[in-house]
Formats: sequence, structure tokens, C-alpha cells
Amino acid sequence: MNSLVIGICGGTGSGKTTLAQRIVESVGEDAALIGMDSYYKNNTNLTFEERCRINYDHPDAFDTDLLLKDLRTLKSGGSIECPTYDYARHLRSEKTIRVESRHLIIIEGILLFANPDIVKELDVKIFVDTDADVRILRRIMRDVNERGRSLESVITQYLETVKPMHDSFIEPSKRVADIIVPEGGFNHVAFDVICSMLKKKVQERKEKKDNETV
Repeated sequence: MNSLVIGICGGTGSGKTTLAQRIVESVGEDAALIGMDSYYKNNTNLTFEERCRINYDHPDAFDTDLLLKDLRTLKSGGSIECPTYDYARHLRSEKTIRVESRHLIIIEGILLFANPDIVKELDVKIFVDTDADVRILRRIMRDVNERGRSLESVITQYLETVKPMHDSFIEPSKRVADIIVPEGGFNHVAFDVICSMLKKKVQERKEKKDNETV
């Protein structure tokens, strides 16, 4: 398939998911999207109380081996059954989502650039840089309204794990980025520039593939 792989990283609530989704909508059927959050470890051996105490903002919380396997499968032209995650139970859902390989593969997540093995698989690395006060407000709204969390639990988690892990892993990882975008999907100028670049690169890959098959 000779896919172009784009990694979009940034802190919680930075706007990276919005940016990724807008790019997919703009590029259309030539793009596929997977989220790092889908690859949290499935800790079925732990009680709910034990799962609640896991630091989900640390690299060890992710099933990186499965993520890399699926990413490489997509790059090679295959399809995957992407896991889905139940945030209320802190477990994987029984449901999976079939993802087909495309000329453009986008993967987004808070800790993408903290893992050297993942970074090696990325052709373009985009870091979404957003002020901390904006990010925490967005996280509160998301977790309370969409994930069934209490305001107190969101604030406690932010102070105990989210902010320390951001400072330790996410903020330093932007040094590997090729492009740094303030405000993510809400930065319309950056979005237009990135989409134009990606569409051009996708078209070049499609033309190269067509020439190889002639």
C-alpha cells in the first residue's frame, strides 16, 4: 500500500482528536484513523477498584505491542480489528472496529512520541500545543459529560497523574515533532496548510502506485 503515516500527539484536551478527525473528513476515503486510547491494556485480572487506581497517563498503561502490530499491518496493506475501550469500566469492550488500510493512516494519542518504536513508524509527526488551563477545562467537560466521571474524580486524577505525566513524558516529547500546531483542530490556518500538504503527498503515492502497476 505504501501508506503515509501521520502521528498526532498532544496533552489531554489539546485538540489533537479534533485535528485528526478534521483531516480525515477533508482527505476522505483515502484516510484511516486509529486512536492510541483504544489500546489501553485490558486488565481483566484486576478488580474495578484496582483498575481505577491505574495511572492511565503513563506509557505502561498501553498495550504497545498490539498497537505496533496493528499499525504495521495497516502500513503493509492489511486490515485490523481495532479494539474499543469502555472508560466507565476501565476495560476493553467486546466490540471491535474493522479498519482497512488507506493511503493515509493517522494515529493520535497523548503518548505517541514518548515511545521510540512508535516514532520510527511515523512519516510526519504533529504536536498539538495548547495552554494547560484550556486543556483541563476541556477534559472536565469531556469526562463528566461523556465518560460518566464526577467533577471531583476528574480534578483528583488531573492533579495526581495527568499533570505530572504530561510534564514528564508529553511535554518533552514535542522535541521530536516535525510540526507544532497551537490549538489543534481549532487552528484553521494550520489545518489548511497541513491538509494541502497531506493531500499532495497522498496523490503522489497514488500516482506512484499506478505507474508501478502499468
